[in-house]
Amino acid sequence: MEETLIMQSQRRKMWSAFARNRTALIGAVVAIIIVLVAVFAPVLSPYDPLAQDSYARLAPSSEAHWLGTDDFGRDILSRIIWGSRVSLIIGISSVLLGLLAGTLLGMIAGYYRGKIETTIMRGIDVLMCFPDLILAIAVTAVLGANLVNLIITIAIVMTPRFARLAHGSLLSIKEREYVVAAQSIGARVPRILRKHVLPNIFGELLVAATLWVGVAIRLEANLAFIGLGVQPPTPTWGNMIREGVDVLINAPGISIYSGLSILVTILAFNMLGDGVRDMIDPRLRGA
Repeated sequence: MEETLIMQSQRRKMWSAFARNRTALIGAVVAIIIVLVAVFAPVLSPYDPLAQDSYARLAPSSEAHWLGTDDFGRDILSRIIWGSRVSLIIGISSVLLGLLAGTLLGMIAGYYRGKIETTIMRGIDVLMCFPDLILAIAVTAVLGANLVNLIITIAIVMTPRFARLAHGSLLSIKEREYVVAAQSIGARVPRILRKHVLPNIFGELLVAATLWVGVAIRLEANLAFIGLGVQPPTPTWGNMIREGVDVLINAPGISIYSGLSILVTILAFNMLGDGVRDMIDPRLRGA
């Protein structure tokens, strides 16, 4: 009973710390709105994002087309709404996949040490030597450019980050009493990692995952801009920026509105990540 009350008290303190952070609240609200827009794109979109109207090419903002049209006469607002689906699917899915793979590799390396640690962490070091975009381009060149392959590509880029974080966090708690006690009673390694290690490092991993969703979205947009993202006519924010470059003087809104969508999304997830960090870290929430 006492443990339950302590846990409830800790949860209240965590949510209180999050609620006091106005920046985090704004980020959470904006992130939720973006997610809802992506989920309900078929309902919110005023037009089919692929529908072309040759009589409305490069039309300015109007009551019919709030953000204007592109050089094929497609409604920009509708394409931005549908493009949010691609960005969020790739961003969130790739980070989750990278979180799973990186955490597993980092915990195995940190727990077993020796040759296993050396092999895994040197491989991680090699991957981290490459800039994110260069590594993503190389992997995409091998796998090809489609939705599933992009998720795998960006997950590969994210995996070393999570592996490094998980490895360092595990080393800091590996010699603590509860881990040593579990080892002394003969608990198996998977159980020790699952029951005693992961719950104590998951907070740091969650904060990093929230922050790195923005990195994944930006990386997807970079790949799309250079033609290695989801291929047209599927609307993505990166594709729209690239398409708008050719008509930047006549219709700057195509690139500007798409770029602002990326900016707002990344900013929202970064603000949310800062709030999650304040909520989880006992030093920052005053616990």
